[in-house]
Amino acid sequence: MKKLSVLVLAMLLASCAAAFAAEHTIVVTHIVDENHSWHKASEFFKQEVEKRSNGRIAVTIYPNSQLGNEIDTIQSALTGGGVDIVITGESMMTYVPELGILGVPYLMTSDAHVEAVAGGEIGKEIENLMMMDGAGFRCLAYFVRGPRDVTANKPVKTPDDIKGMIIRTPASTITVSTFEAFGAKPTPMAFAEVFTSLQSGTIQGQENPLAMIKSGNFYEVQKYLCKTEHLRTWLYFAMSEQSYQALPADLQQIVSEVGKETQAYEHELFLKDEAELEGFLESKGMTIINDVDQAAFAKLADGAMQKLMEGEYKYLKPLYDKIKAVEPK
Repeated sequence: MKKLSVLVLAMLLASCAAAFAAEHTIVVTHIVDENHSWHKASEFFKQEVEKRSNGRIAVTIYPNSQLGNEIDTIQSALTGGGVDIVITGESMMTYVPELGILGVPYLMTSDAHVEAVAGGEIGKEIENLMMMDGAGFRCLAYFVRGPRDVTANKPVKTPDDIKGMIIRTPASTITVSTFEAFGAKPTPMAFAEVFTSLQSGTIQGQENPLAMIKSGNFYEVQKYLCKTEHLRTWLYFAMSEQSYQALPADLQQIVSEVGKETQAYEHELFLKDEAELEGFLESKGMTIINDVDQAAFAKLADGAMQKLMEGEYKYLKPLYDKIKAVEPK
């Protein structure tokens, strides 16, 4: 685990001092800004947990990667490094390899398909895996994400348009292999580094849901929003099991109950935001490219995934087949 900086330690000490009167503290951290639905949901969680526990629990929230990138904060939560709750998904595959399934492009085909998987037996299976195998995370809620789209300074409609493009992706073998199959040059980096890298020309494009494109201010340095919709998935509002078990039973119940309500609260915000985000990005000068040949991208993505599942990712094949067979409600 990377050592927390002196600044981060000072922030954590300050939060402890502020919560001196509380019996227990919970530190929540995430990578987006205060306007994102994840942060607003975190604030809802804080408000309800503190109220229902009569101040016995104090919740502190650190947005904008203030405590490190997603991998850093996962490690901190797992090792008792000061973080209790993270918002994470595919990045957990270092600890739970099966979570790589959350990053398979074009596997889930609609928001209804995502809901049917995340809220059904497959979702429960994945949540159980996060509790096992040394991962030690309790899933308090899941947040559905909007589809990921490519942004660039030229229109991207077909795989030919993305050939040779230096594009930021998460540090995932699955995502990197997929974009290599598209003909791009994927470059993994932390979300917090993307804006300056686009601004300097170190990378030429990136891919994220609309909410993250807004949160990252990428509309300031990218002209085109290309509706590739290449990944539909969800993330977990996940608490370290060590932190959860440190709470007495009555407070565990409050945290679990509020977690479920936080999921519903965030989903309402998500739906409202999704309905407004394209208009917002257009108002900021982005051109929306709707006529993307998603079928051509999906064919290449499936080919890349089939190769991976013939080798080191063969353990994903059962989950892959199960998700393919799910009928959206």
